[in-house]
Amino acid sequence: MKVALVTGSYNYIADGVALTLNRMVGFLESQGVEVLVFAPVGKVPAFAHNGEVIPVFSIAAPGRGEYRAALGLSRPARDRLLAFKPDILHIATPDLLGHAAQKLGQKMGWPIVASYHTRFETYLKYYGLRGLTPLLTGIVRNFYDACLEIYVPSPSMIDVLRADGVKGELRLWPRGVDTVRFHPGKRSEAWRAERGVGPDEVVIAFVSRLVKEKRVAEVAAVLARLKASGVAHRALFVGDGPERGFLEQHVPGAIFEGYLNGDTLAVAYASSDVFLFPSDTETFGNVTLEAMASGLPAVCANATGSRSLVEPGVTGFLAEVGDDGALYDAVAALAIDPALRRRMGRAGRERSLTYSWDAAMGGLLARYEALARA
Repeated sequence: MKVALVTGSYNYIADGVALTLNRMVGFLESQGVEVLVFAPVGKVPAFAHNGEVIPVFSIAAPGRGEYRAALGLSRPARDRLLAFKPDILHIATPDLLGHAAQKLGQKMGWPIVASYHTRFETYLKYYGLRGLTPLLTGIVRNFYDACLEIYVPSPSMIDVLRADGVKGELRLWPRGVDTVRFHPGKRSEAWRAERGVGPDEVVIAFVSRLVKEKRVAEVAAVLARLKASGVAHRALFVGDGPERGFLEQHVPGAIFEGYLNGDTLAVAYASSDVFLFPSDTETFGNVTLEAMASGLPAVCANATGSRSLVEPGVTGFLAEVGDDGALYDAVAALAIDPALRRRMGRAGRERSLTYSWDAAMGGLLARYEALARA
Protein backbone atom coordinates (compact mmCIF):
# COMPACT_ATOMS: atom_id res chain seq x y z
CA MET A 1 0.00 0.00 0.00
CA LYS A 2 1.10 3.57 -0.74
CA VAL A 3 -0.15 6.51 1.30
CA ALA A 4 0.45 10.20 0.56
CA LEU A 5 0.14 12.44 3.63
CA VAL A 6 -0.46 16.14 2.98
CA THR A 7 -0.14 18.39 6.02
CA GLY A 8 0.61 21.96 7.02
CA SER A 9 2.72 20.86 10.00
CA TYR A 10 5.13 17.95 10.11
CA ASN A 11 8.73 18.64 11.15
CA TYR A 12 9.46 22.38 11.38
CA ILE A 13 7.76 22.73 14.78
CA ALA A 14 7.14 20.19 17.53
CA ASP A 15 3.42 20.76 18.05
CA GLY A 16 0.78 18.13 18.77
CA VAL A 17 -0.24 17.78 15.13
CA ALA A 18 3.31 17.18 13.93
CA LEU A 19 4.13 14.68 16.67
CA THR A 20 0.91 12.70 16.10
CA LEU A 21 1.45 12.54 12.34
CA ASN A 22 5.07 11.49 12.80
CA ARG A 23 3.95 8.67 15.05
CA MET A 24 1.38 7.68 12.41
CA VAL A 25 3.97 7.60 9.63
CA GLY A 26 6.37 5.60 11.77
CA PHE A 27 3.65 3.04 12.51
CA LEU A 28 2.59 2.76 8.86
CA GLU A 29 6.16 2.19 7.71
CA SER A 30 6.62 -0.46 10.40
CA GLN A 31 3.66 -2.26 8.82
CA GLY A 32 5.18 -2.19 5.34
CA VAL A 33 3.23 0.81 4.04
CA GLU A 34 5.11 3.18 1.72
CA VAL A 35 4.51 6.81 2.77
CA LEU A 36 5.38 10.15 1.22
CA VAL A 37 4.79 13.32 3.25
CA PHE A 38 4.07 16.65 1.49
CA ALA A 39 4.56 19.53 3.90
CA PRO A 40 6.22 22.92 4.45
CA VAL A 41 9.66 22.76 6.01
CA GLY A 42 11.92 25.13 7.94
CA LYS A 43 15.63 25.75 7.58
CA VAL A 44 16.35 23.19 10.29
CA PRO A 45 13.95 20.39 11.37
CA ALA A 46 12.69 20.79 14.93
CA PHE A 47 13.20 17.07 15.59
CA ALA A 48 14.21 13.84 13.86
CA HIS A 49 11.15 13.08 11.75
CA ASN A 50 9.80 9.85 10.30
CA GLY A 51 9.41 9.18 6.57
CA GLU A 52 10.42 11.05 3.45
CA VAL A 53 9.27 14.67 3.31
CA ILE A 54 8.62 16.42 0.00
CA PRO A 55 8.87 20.18 0.64
CA VAL A 56 6.15 22.53 -0.59
CA PHE A 57 6.38 26.29 -1.00
CA SER A 58 5.50 28.18 2.17
CA ILE A 59 5.96 31.49 3.98
CA ALA A 60 6.04 32.48 7.63
CA ALA A 61 2.46 32.72 8.90
CA PRO A 62 1.39 36.37 9.32
CA GLY A 63 1.54 37.34 13.00
CA ARG A 64 2.77 33.88 14.02
CA GLY A 65 6.21 33.57 12.44
CA GLU A 66 6.97 30.28 14.17
CA TYR A 67 4.39 28.63 11.89
CA ARG A 68 4.58 28.11 8.12
CA ALA A 69 1.70 28.82 5.73
CA ALA A 70 1.77 26.45 2.76
CA LEU A 71 0.66 28.18 -0.45
CA GLY A 72 -0.36 25.13 -2.46
CA LEU A 73 1.32 22.34 -4.41
CA SER A 74 4.44 23.46 -6.25
CA ARG A 75 5.07 21.91 -9.66
CA PRO A 76 7.85 19.59 -8.37
CA ALA A 77 5.66 18.42 -5.47
CA ARG A 78 2.68 17.93 -7.79
CA ASP A 79 4.76 15.88 -10.21
CA ARG A 80 6.10 13.74 -7.35
CA LEU A 81 2.59 13.11 -6.06
CA LEU A 82 1.37 12.14 -9.52
CA ALA A 83 4.30 9.77 -10.00
CA PHE A 84 3.71 8.22 -6.56
CA LYS A 85 0.10 7.24 -7.43
CA PRO A 86 -1.09 6.75 -3.84
CA ASP A 87 -3.67 4.16 -2.84
CA ILE A 88 -4.83 6.63 -0.18
CA LEU A 89 -4.49 10.43 -0.13
CA HIS A 90 -4.64 11.58 3.51
CA ILE A 91 -5.00 15.33 4.05
CA ALA A 92 -4.42 16.63 7.57
CA THR A 93 -4.97 20.38 7.11
CA PRO A 94 -7.72 22.20 5.17
CA ASP A 95 -5.36 24.99 4.05
CA LEU A 96 -4.33 26.05 0.53
CA LEU A 97 -2.07 23.01 0.29
CA GLY A 98 -4.84 20.70 1.44
CA HIS A 99 -7.34 22.14 -1.03
CA ALA A 100 -4.86 21.85 -3.91
CA ALA A 101 -4.14 18.22 -3.04
CA GLN A 102 -7.86 17.49 -2.71
CA LYS A 103 -8.55 18.96 -6.15
CA LEU A 104 -5.77 16.91 -7.73
CA GLY A 105 -6.90 13.75 -5.95
CA GLN A 106 -10.46 14.22 -7.17
CA LYS A 107 -9.20 14.64 -10.74
CA MET A 108 -7.12 11.45 -10.48
CA GLY A 109 -9.85 9.45 -8.75
CA TRP A 110 -7.78 8.64 -5.65
CA PRO A 111 -9.53 7.75 -2.37
CA ILE A 112 -9.29 10.91 -0.24
CA VAL A 113 -9.51 10.92 3.55
CA ALA A 114 -8.86 13.65 6.08
CA SER A 115 -8.00 13.86 9.76
CA TYR A 116 -9.20 16.65 12.03
CA HIS A 117 -6.51 18.08 14.30
CA THR A 118 -6.98 21.81 14.89
CA ARG A 119 -9.97 24.00 15.69
CA PHE A 120 -8.78 26.86 13.51
CA GLU A 121 -12.12 28.66 13.80
CA THR A 122 -11.73 28.97 17.58
CA TYR A 123 -8.34 30.68 17.22
CA LEU A 124 -9.83 33.74 15.52
CA LYS A 125 -11.32 35.25 18.70
CA TYR A 126 -7.85 35.42 20.26
CA TYR A 127 -6.49 37.56 17.44
CA GLY A 128 -9.36 40.03 16.87
CA LEU A 129 -10.83 38.10 13.92
CA ARG A 130 -13.99 36.66 15.45
CA GLY A 131 -16.07 38.03 12.56
CA LEU A 132 -14.41 35.58 10.16
CA THR A 133 -15.59 32.54 12.12
CA PRO A 134 -18.69 31.76 9.96
CA LEU A 135 -16.64 32.03 6.76
CA LEU A 136 -13.90 29.74 8.02
CA THR A 137 -16.43 27.26 9.43
CA GLY A 138 -18.09 27.08 6.01
CA ILE A 139 -14.79 26.51 4.21
CA VAL A 140 -13.85 23.72 6.62
CA ARG A 141 -17.29 22.11 6.33
CA ASN A 142 -17.15 22.03 2.51
CA PHE A 143 -13.62 20.64 2.57
CA TYR A 144 -14.44 17.73 4.87
CA ASP A 145 -17.71 16.90 3.14
CA ALA A 146 -15.71 16.25 -0.06
CA CYS A 147 -13.66 13.49 1.65
CA LEU A 148 -14.63 9.82 1.88
CA GLU A 149 -13.95 9.69 5.61
CA ILE A 150 -12.92 12.17 8.29
CA TYR A 151 -10.94 10.86 11.28
CA VAL A 152 -11.78 12.79 14.45
CA PRO A 153 -9.88 12.39 17.76
CA SER A 154 -12.67 12.61 20.35
CA PRO A 155 -16.43 12.07 20.67
CA SER A 156 -16.88 15.66 21.82
CA MET A 157 -15.25 16.87 18.61
CA ILE A 158 -17.59 14.74 16.51
CA ASP A 159 -20.52 16.45 18.26
CA VAL A 160 -19.12 19.90 17.39
CA LEU A 161 -18.52 19.05 13.72
CA ARG A 162 -22.04 17.69 13.37
CA ALA A 163 -23.39 20.88 14.96
CA ASP A 164 -21.33 22.89 12.45
CA GLY A 165 -23.09 21.07 9.62
CA VAL A 166 -20.43 18.56 8.56
CA LYS A 167 -22.35 15.73 6.87
CA GLY A 168 -19.41 13.52 5.85
CA GLU A 169 -18.47 10.13 7.29
CA LEU A 170 -16.98 10.96 10.70
CA ARG A 171 -14.98 8.16 12.30
CA LEU A 172 -13.34 8.19 15.72
CA TRP A 173 -9.53 8.08 15.58
CA PRO A 174 -8.45 8.54 19.21
CA ARG A 175 -4.92 9.19 20.37
CA GLY A 176 -2.82 7.04 22.64
CA VAL A 177 -0.18 7.52 25.29
CA ASP A 178 3.04 5.72 26.14
CA THR A 179 2.14 4.56 29.64
CA VAL A 180 5.62 3.12 30.19
CA ARG A 181 7.33 6.44 29.54
CA PHE A 182 4.66 8.58 31.19
CA HIS A 183 4.41 6.94 34.60
CA PRO A 184 4.05 8.13 38.22
CA GLY A 185 7.25 6.25 39.01
CA LYS A 186 9.23 8.88 37.09
CA ARG A 187 8.69 11.34 39.94
CA SER A 188 12.01 12.78 41.11
CA GLU A 189 12.56 14.60 44.38
CA ALA A 190 16.02 15.51 43.09
CA TRP A 191 14.42 17.21 40.06
CA ARG A 192 12.22 19.25 42.39
CA ALA A 193 15.09 20.15 44.69
CA GLU A 194 17.26 21.31 41.77
CA ARG A 195 14.54 23.81 40.91
CA GLY A 196 14.14 25.05 44.45
CA VAL A 197 10.75 23.50 45.06
CA GLY A 198 10.03 23.39 48.77
CA PRO A 199 8.80 20.18 50.42
CA ASP A 200 5.38 21.73 51.12
CA GLU A 201 4.98 23.35 47.71
CA VAL A 202 2.52 21.90 45.23
CA VAL A 203 3.80 22.09 41.66
CA ILE A 204 1.05 23.19 39.26
CA ALA A 205 2.04 22.28 35.71
CA PHE A 206 1.01 23.76 32.38
CA VAL A 207 2.43 21.86 29.38
CA SER A 208 1.80 23.27 25.92
CA ARG A 209 2.75 25.96 23.46
CA LEU A 210 2.77 29.33 25.26
CA VAL A 211 0.24 31.05 23.03
CA LYS A 212 -2.95 33.05 23.57
CA GLU A 213 -5.31 30.35 22.34
CA LYS A 214 -4.21 28.04 25.17
CA ARG A 215 -5.71 30.67 27.53
CA VAL A 216 -2.43 31.42 29.28
CA ALA A 217 -3.87 34.67 30.65
CA GLU A 218 -6.40 32.58 32.57
CA VAL A 219 -3.60 30.38 33.90
CA ALA A 220 -1.77 33.47 35.13
CA ALA A 221 -4.94 34.78 36.81
CA VAL A 222 -5.55 31.52 38.67
CA LEU A 223 -1.94 31.34 39.85
CA ALA A 224 -2.02 34.96 41.03
CA ARG A 225 -5.15 34.26 43.06
CA LEU A 226 -3.52 31.20 44.62
CA LYS A 227 -0.58 33.35 45.67
CA ALA A 228 -2.85 36.03 47.09
CA SER A 229 -4.71 33.34 49.07
CA GLY A 230 -1.49 32.02 50.59
CA VAL A 231 -1.72 28.57 48.96
CA ALA A 232 1.86 27.20 48.86
CA HIS A 233 2.66 26.29 45.27
CA ARG A 234 5.12 26.65 42.41
CA ALA A 235 4.08 27.14 38.79
CA LEU A 236 5.75 25.05 36.10
CA PHE A 237 5.58 25.89 32.39
CA VAL A 238 6.83 23.33 29.89
CA GLY A 239 6.83 24.62 26.33
CA ASP A 240 7.67 27.84 24.56
CA GLY A 241 6.01 30.47 22.44
CA PRO A 242 5.30 34.18 22.02
CA GLU A 243 3.44 34.49 25.36
CA ARG A 244 6.42 33.44 27.46
CA GLY A 245 7.31 37.08 28.20
CA PHE A 246 3.76 37.73 29.41
CA LEU A 247 3.91 34.74 31.75
CA GLU A 248 7.36 35.64 33.08
CA GLN A 249 5.99 39.07 33.98
CA HIS A 250 2.70 37.90 35.51
CA VAL A 251 3.84 34.70 37.22
CA PRO A 252 7.05 35.68 39.02
CA GLY A 253 9.00 32.78 40.46
CA ALA A 254 7.58 30.26 38.00
CA ILE A 255 9.76 27.52 36.57
CA PHE A 256 10.18 27.76 32.79
CA GLU A 257 11.61 24.57 31.31
CA GLY A 258 11.11 25.38 27.62
CA TYR A 259 10.35 22.59 25.17
CA LEU A 260 10.92 19.09 26.55
CA ASN A 261 10.39 15.63 25.11
CA GLY A 262 11.05 12.00 25.89
CA ASP A 263 12.14 11.06 29.40
CA THR A 264 12.88 14.65 30.44
CA LEU A 265 9.25 15.53 29.74
CA ALA A 266 8.05 12.44 31.60
CA VAL A 267 10.07 13.42 34.70
CA ALA A 268 8.65 16.96 34.61
CA TYR A 269 5.07 15.65 34.52
CA ALA A 270 5.56 13.06 37.27
CA SER A 271 7.44 15.51 39.51
CA SER A 272 4.44 17.86 39.43
CA ASP A 273 1.28 17.59 41.52
CA VAL A 274 -1.60 19.18 39.55
CA PHE A 275 -2.14 19.68 35.81
CA LEU A 276 -3.87 22.93 34.83
CA PHE A 277 -5.04 23.32 31.23
CA PRO A 278 -7.91 25.73 30.46
CA SER A 279 -7.55 25.65 26.65
CA ASP A 280 -10.82 25.53 24.71
CA THR A 281 -9.20 24.92 21.31
CA GLU A 282 -8.21 21.26 21.74
CA THR A 283 -9.56 18.47 19.57
CA PHE A 284 -8.20 15.78 21.89
CA GLY A 285 -5.63 16.95 24.43
CA ASN A 286 -2.50 14.80 24.21
CA VAL A 287 -0.91 16.72 27.09
CA THR A 288 -3.89 16.06 29.35
CA LEU A 289 -3.63 12.32 28.68
CA GLU A 290 0.13 12.40 29.31
CA ALA A 291 -0.47 14.17 32.63
CA MET A 292 -3.09 11.60 33.64
CA ALA A 293 -0.73 8.74 32.73
CA SER A 294 1.85 10.42 34.98
CA GLY A 295 -0.55 10.29 37.93
CA LEU A 296 -1.70 13.92 37.99
CA PRO A 297 -5.26 15.12 38.61
CA ALA A 298 -6.30 17.36 35.70
CA VAL A 299 -8.12 20.70 35.92
CA CYS A 300 -9.31 21.62 32.43
CA ALA A 301 -11.89 23.65 30.54
CA ASN A 302 -15.21 21.97 29.85
CA ALA A 303 -14.46 22.01 26.13
CA THR A 304 -13.80 19.66 23.25
CA GLY A 305 -11.09 17.13 23.91
CA SER A 306 -10.84 17.71 27.65
CA ARG A 307 -14.43 16.72 28.36
CA SER A 308 -13.82 13.38 26.63
CA LEU A 309 -10.81 12.67 28.88
CA VAL A 310 -11.47 14.16 32.31
CA GLU A 311 -14.19 12.60 34.45
CA PRO A 312 -15.29 15.38 36.84
CA GLY A 313 -14.88 14.45 40.49
CA VAL A 314 -13.00 11.26 39.57
CA THR A 315 -9.88 12.09 37.53
CA GLY A 316 -10.02 15.84 38.03
CA PHE A 317 -12.32 18.80 37.46
CA LEU A 318 -13.84 20.66 34.51
CA ALA A 319 -14.66 24.37 34.58
CA GLU A 320 -16.79 26.27 32.11
CA VAL A 321 -14.73 28.25 29.61
CA GLY A 322 -13.85 31.65 31.05
CA ASP A 323 -14.84 30.75 34.63
CA ASP A 324 -11.64 31.69 36.47
CA GLY A 325 -13.37 31.20 39.80
CA ALA A 326 -14.20 27.55 39.11
CA LEU A 327 -10.66 26.89 37.92
CA TYR A 328 -9.27 28.49 41.06
CA ASP A 329 -11.61 26.52 43.34
CA ALA A 330 -10.59 23.23 41.71
CA VAL A 331 -6.85 23.91 41.80
CA ALA A 332 -7.02 25.23 45.37
CA ALA A 333 -8.97 22.18 46.55
CA LEU A 334 -6.33 19.87 45.09
CA ALA A 335 -3.43 21.97 46.37
CA ILE A 336 -4.54 21.74 50.00
CA ASP A 337 -5.67 18.10 49.95
CA PRO A 338 -2.91 15.52 49.28
CA ALA A 339 -5.36 12.60 49.67
CA LEU A 340 -7.63 14.05 46.97
CA ARG A 341 -4.64 14.50 44.67
CA ARG A 342 -3.57 10.91 45.19
CA ARG A 343 -7.06 9.51 44.63
CA MET A 344 -7.68 11.47 41.44
CA GLY A 345 -4.15 10.85 40.21
CA ARG A 346 -4.62 7.08 40.56
CA ALA A 347 -7.95 7.26 38.74
CA GLY A 348 -6.40 9.29 35.94
CA ARG A 349 -3.61 6.76 35.58
CA GLU A 350 -6.13 3.94 35.31
CA ARG A 351 -8.11 5.80 32.65
CA SER A 352 -4.95 6.50 30.62
CA LEU A 353 -4.27 2.75 30.37
CA THR A 354 -7.31 2.43 28.07
CA TYR A 355 -5.64 4.59 25.38
CA SER A 356 -3.25 2.58 23.20
CA TRP A 357 -1.25 4.04 20.30
CA ASP A 358 -1.06 0.64 18.61
CA ALA A 359 -4.85 0.24 18.75
CA ALA A 360 -5.41 3.78 17.44
CA MET A 361 -2.94 3.44 14.56
CA GLY A 362 -4.04 -0.11 13.77
CA GLY A 363 -7.63 1.08 13.45
CA LEU A 364 -6.56 3.79 11.01
CA LEU A 365 -4.63 1.30 8.87
CA ALA A 366 -7.69 -0.96 8.79
CA ARG A 367 -9.75 1.92 7.36
CA TYR A 368 -7.08 2.57 4.71
CA GLU A 369 -7.15 -1.10 3.70
CA ALA A 370 -10.95 -1.17 3.47
CA LEU A 371 -11.06 1.94 1.30
CA ALA A 372 -8.22 0.74 -0.94
CA ARG A 373 -10.03 -2.57 -1.51
CA ALA A 374 -13.27 -0.77 -2.28
